[in-house]
Amino acid sequence: MPEGTTEEVSRPPRRRGRTTLLIAVAAVLGVVAGTCMGFVVQANRAPDKLPSLSQATLTQAKGPAPDPLSAAEDRRVKTDGDLRKLLLKRPSGARDAGYEVGVDGWMDLAEDAETFDKPAGAFSDLVASEFRRAAVANWREGSSLYVEIRLVQFRQEDELTVSSDSEDAYYWAEKESHTDSWPIPGTGDGMAYVHNSPDTKAGYTDVYNAEAHAWRGDVEMDIWVSSAKPVPKKKIMDLAERQMERL
Repeated sequence: MPEGTTEEVSRPPRRRGRTTLLIAVAAVLGVVAGTCMGFVVQANRAPDKLPSLSQATLTQAKGPAPDPLSAAEDRRVKTDGDLRKLLLKRPSGARDAGYEVGVDGWMDLAEDAETFDKPAGAFSDLVASEFRRAAVANWREGSSLYVEIRLVQFRQEDELTVSSDSEDAYYWAEKESHTDSWPIPGTGDGMAYVHNSPDTKAGYTDVYNAEAHAWRGDVEMDIWVSSAKPVPKKKIMDLAERQMERL
């Protein structure tokens, strides 16, 4: 297909990679070093006198227990249901993107891993991160602007993996040259990015990308926008803010 056709900008950029393993190794080394230093410091200190085992009686709380959260207030009620219902709806006038992502709005672990530059490594990392499921939607606006939104849910039985997965997305987005970034209001550490240079890594000369990443509870939000022209800040920020409101 000749260069410059709208089909060339139909797919969002591939996710560059994951730094989870690197961060984990650094954390382990830090703990070991800190533990060794602690033993050295403690060994040179005089022993402290132990406090008395007799303590004042604690006051028992009185009154009825708080009411349970309603379905509207309990975030887990939302995210344990049909995750696809939390995705932004396709705007009026938008059309099919022309390429399929997932099956019936769902994306399994293998399909998610395939969107990374190194699918095999991403697959292993997603397993270690306790990937649970992912819901996805995409569409085309006008002749050359494409949007893909993904909500990835993690089990988080052992640790807060959704936070580290989002940090990984921030890391790779910020490594791109000629990139502007802004915090997403109301998300804590969520970020939106506009890449002002064409995505030459994909072999194109006229494809510009923007992305946004944030998380809430056990769900990570990822948004990608691709266009034949630089993506306005207003566009990516509007999508990110409205999608996070739905979470």
